[in-house]
Amino acid sequence: MIRIDVITGHPRLVEGPLRESMLKRAQELAGVEVVVHDLRDYTTDRHRTIDDTPFGGGAGMVMKPEPVFACMESLQRERAYDEVIYMSADGERLTQTLANGLSLQSHLIILCGHYKGIDERIREKLVTREISIGDYVLTGGELPALVLIDSIVRLIPGVLHDGESLLNDSFQDGMLDAPQYTRPAEFRGMRVPDVLLSGNHADIEQWRQDQRVQRTRERRQDLLENP
Repeated sequence: MIRIDVITGHPRLVEGPLRESMLKRAQELAGVEVVVHDLRDYTTDRHRTIDDTPFGGGAGMVMKPEPVFACMESLQRERAYDEVIYMSADGERLTQTLANGLSLQSHLIILCGHYKGIDERIREKLVTREISIGDYVLTGGELPALVLIDSIVRLIPGVLHDGESLLNDSFQDGMLDAPQYTRPAEFRGMRVPDVLLSGNHADIEQWRQDQRVQRTRERRQDLLENP
């Protein structure tokens, strides 16, 4: 059982994907609970303001501390959280190892930034971990939050039909996955490698391992250099 609370000023950006595919299955069948909180519900002014101009000038808007503190403190009065995660371009890079670890937790908060970012006092007092999905900038943290949620909940037992397939995912052991084929055995002159049709499981496993090493060397040499 894992509960993930998502805090955002744009809840509809998050709610749609949560109703589809494996994210929906995770919530219906695997004991995953994802709760989306509209940050504007924790404002006190009639305009439901969640951002303001930055001190010192400059372009963009900054998310205000008051509604974020109010929302998080309300949640933390109800239960203890293992991590309070802020999706940030300058956070630690999301990896399979990190997703594996988070999938073992029971309660997570994910804060989605927007605009120019969030007031630094939120990061100093509330956030326990900052995570980035890559070296680029998006307009908000909602899409990165969904990426993180997907990477976590697919590891929960019962979410995937074939749990064994997780063991062969790219990056689970520091290498990329081998090529995959399905029917038909021949398509437009392109034939599936004979070894996969042989029925010899030892040879198939060796072929897949060789392919994984070759593909990783060709595409991600850094994984082999930094195991």
